[in-house]
Order: sequence, then C-alpha cells, then structure tokens
Amino acid sequence: MSQVKENDKVKVHYTGKLATGEVFDSSVERGEPIEFTLGQGQLIPGFEKGLIDMKVNEKKTVNIPKEEAYGLPRTELIQEVPKSQLPQDIEPKVGMGLVSQTQSGQEINLVVTDVKEETIVVDGNHPLAGKDLVFDIEVIEIL
Repeated sequence: MSQVKENDKVKVHYTGKLATGEVFDSSVERGEPIEFTLGQGQLIPGFEKGLIDMKVNEKKTVNIPKEEAYGLPRTELIQEVPKSQLPQDIEPKVGMGLVSQTQSGQEINLVVTDVKEETIVVDGNHPLAGKDLVFDIEVIEIL
C-alpha cells in the first residue's frame, strides 16, 4: 500500500484545534476534504510533515508547535494608524477585520486590537500566530 511522500497530491480530512481543544477549522464539518500537493508551501510545515508516510484511510493526531505552524507574532506587523486614514464610513471596533494594501499592491488582512481617540492599533499577524496547534488528520486519497 502506498504512503504519502514529498510532492504527492493528496486529499485529506482534518480538524484543527488549539491546545485548549477549541476547534478553529474543520474540513469534516464542511463535508469536503482539502486537496493539495505537498512541498508547495500551501499548508503550514508541521501539517505537511505530519502527513509523510501516512496511508490511505489512516487517521492520526499531529501536535504542531507554533514554530511549524504560523510562527511567533511579529511586532513589526502591529501598527498604530491615524483614524483619518480610514474610509469615513468605517467606525473601527476592537476585533474588526480590515484589509490594507502594501505599496506593491498586495492585500494584507488586519485586525483592530485597540481604538484610541485619534488612532487605532492594527495587527497584521495571522490570528493563529504564537499558538501551538493540534490536527486530527485522515488521508482520503493519494492522487
């Protein structure tokens, strides 16, 4: 029986959880496995590593340290921005998601973490940065 190896295209069901057990994402809930090719950087490194040598229909739980997940939060991705730079129809609130563009045109997702009198503080880190993750994985198919 074949096993998952580097550069294989696979279909996988997963449930992603925080170390507390709180589920943050699940292909099982959506009813559709994800399909991707290993080694192309589409998924976090720890997830791909966990799949190596698994067989079709095999299930396993993989503990992924933050360094092999979304990394540590980077302070340079937290910025204070004048409210005057926001569109006038936006009333910022803590937890609100915003999208900004870099000078090269790349879109960045931001989350408002603080609202002050004249400014807001936004965080461009991935919401799971700094967190250890646990994935329940099942290999559905090796393509």
